[in-house]
Amino acid sequence: MKRNVTLSPDFALPKHIMLRMCQFLLALFVAAGMAHAQVPAPAAPQYVRASMAAETRSPAPGDIVTVAIVMDPKPGWHDYWVNPGDAGTPLELDWILPAGATAGPVRAPVPETLIVSGFMNHIYKTKHAFLVDLKIPQSAIVGQNFAIKVDARWSACSDLVCVPESATLSVPMTIGSGTITNADRMRFDAWRSALPVPLDRKALYAIDGNSIDIAIPYPRSADASRVWFFAQSANLFRYAAPQTARRNGDWLIIRSEVKEAFAGEIDGLLRFNDAQGLEIRATPGKIPSGGAAVSVFGKGAAGPAQTPPLGFGWILAFSVLGGLLLNLMPCVFPILGLKALSLAKIGGDEGEAQRDAVAYTVGIMLSCLVLGGIMLALRAAGEEVGWAFQLQDPAIVLLLLLLMVAVTANLAGLFEVGGIGAGEKLTRKGGMSGSFWTGVLAAVVATPCTGPFMAAAMGAALLLPASLALLIFAGLGLGLALPFLAIAFIPLLRTRMPRPGPWMVRFRQWMAVPMALTSLALLWLLYQLAGFSGLLIGGAAALIILSRLFGLGRKQKSGSPRKIVIAAILGISAAAFLLMDNAPMVAPAPQPMKEGSMAFDEERLAELRAQGTPVFLYFTADWCVTCKVNESAAIDRTETSTAFAKAGIRTMVGDYTRRDPDITRFLAKHGRSGVPLYLYYPPNADARVLPQILTVNDLTALSD
Repeated sequence: MKRNVTLSPDFALPKHIMLRMCQFLLALFVAAGMAHAQVPAPAAPQYVRASMAAETRSPAPGDIVTVAIVMDPKPGWHDYWVNPGDAGTPLELDWILPAGATAGPVRAPVPETLIVSGFMNHIYKTKHAFLVDLKIPQSAIVGQNFAIKVDARWSACSDLVCVPESATLSVPMTIGSGTITNADRMRFDAWRSALPVPLDRKALYAIDGNSIDIAIPYPRSADASRVWFFAQSANLFRYAAPQTARRNGDWLIIRSEVKEAFAGEIDGLLRFNDAQGLEIRATPGKIPSGGAAVSVFGKGAAGPAQTPPLGFGWILAFSVLGGLLLNLMPCVFPILGLKALSLAKIGGDEGEAQRDAVAYTVGIMLSCLVLGGIMLALRAAGEEVGWAFQLQDPAIVLLLLLLMVAVTANLAGLFEVGGIGAGEKLTRKGGMSGSFWTGVLAAVVATPCTGPFMAAAMGAALLLPASLALLIFAGLGLGLALPFLAIAFIPLLRTRMPRPGPWMVRFRQWMAVPMALTSLALLWLLYQLAGFSGLLIGGAAALIILSRLFGLGRKQKSGSPRKIVIAAILGISAAAFLLMDNAPMVAPAPQPMKEGSMAFDEERLAELRAQGTPVFLYFTADWCVTCKVNESAAIDRTETSTAFAKAGIRTMVGDYTRRDPDITRFLAKHGRSGVPLYLYYPPNADARVLPQILTVNDLTALSD
């Protein structure tokens, strides 16, 4: 027999009040992030410096002048060939030329290979030049100024991160006799010698399944070693696949893999010996069989032992699994309680449960995409930021504090924002809208956490092209929403949900406790970031909003208008945000290191390792709940400090509460975009990455 339990009539009031507040505060949150990305900053350093040179600055009318776009990567950085491979972007040129002048195609030097996280890159790591021939019009007049200009764009990447770069390059020229100095000729001849030579005969290829054999005419008397085929035709080959090579008479045969069978001509480059190259064009044909093996060049792809174990599919799976495990983290628990309450309210209505779960999922995924997109944009602008970067900004922390205070007040019953009584059914629009914003809130609150599997996925996202990186962020959101999708779409799970009843009121009130603790944690974080002024602004704004919400609750019960109160609350939030964003902030002095610990210093770490001293290095932040749980449960325990003291293990701590470019770069070196990260350096050995959920046994075992 179905029971219809009626709760307080206040629960049936319209839901739009809280939704409008969520929309306003979260819109300010996103706007703050975007505004931060647009704040003028010192010019970002160019990791691959570009310049332009002309073989002559006095070309004659009708001449063809060779121009060099010279690229000079910093140590550890690289740019890309015309077909960059699985990631990166090639050099793009937009010419601005005098009337009648034309630019030819880009001629690129022979590249090398680099595999990162299973992705093949065709790159340059040392200084090199792309050559372009400019045609001077016959109508040019001797003595005429003939300045050339080009807008250049390229990707500058390390093994850990990619940054889009650009420059406007120019060379002043005057129409003259076309004289080329000996120094310029020698310089350009050296650059020309690095270009591949066009092969005078066509190569042949044959496809069998996903394997392709390419037979290249190559004299049997010529040396050939360390060969590699770079496909210039895009999206046909599996670039990271291993290649093998053999010789049969006057043929050099390369075997690689393709994504699927195709027909027609293909273009590519054969690298051989010491960075020599041949431009080839291949057509379908019969491939000679047999022959002696030839060594291949491609680092990381020559054999199974060197094939990277982690491809994009695994990275995406890790992001989904990491999002799923975030549901177990304490920072997400209050929001899960709200969602569980919503599902219990829906009861057995299958259609409404599914619509509710989909809206919740869309809210989470969209929020993760926005946060990830802002992080990628900031990094592209030269900022050293990582995951949960927004919690290093006092203004954004203030907005989150005010939002958590409003949610706490609602759960405690100070004011009402909609019905959860059994028998009451929200309109489809209202219910889905509430679920969407609950999903947005869940994603925002979850960002301080980094759980198992998630760290590897977030670190890999920094290396990938933006489109693939955003898929990783979307996968994280999907994983976070999976439990509720399962409940909504699997009837057996849904039937196990408790029936609606008076317990929902008590449960909702109890959920105000962890939400209040979250608010206090954000206020404490605000103090850590902005000092007493941040504490004063945040505390005052929170108290004023609480009093206004209490007044709103009284007006709701008496049926009085609410618009003035809501306008006042939104005004208080906006004023507090603007005040926080412009007030002089003096952060409190850093807390002294715990006894036996030292602050993170990469040079000091190198010294300790050179001395053979074992080091336990960990990175934490005041806004990282997982970090604080690990410190309380394992790192700061007496058993751990005793074991470390006996074994002579030194402890080094990196505090990431405030933005720290040195820590951001160090995290990136270890494939991470956020905290926590736990590393142990045994004597005279490489670092061991420890689990993200630590126990005392994990740490005391280091002393054995």
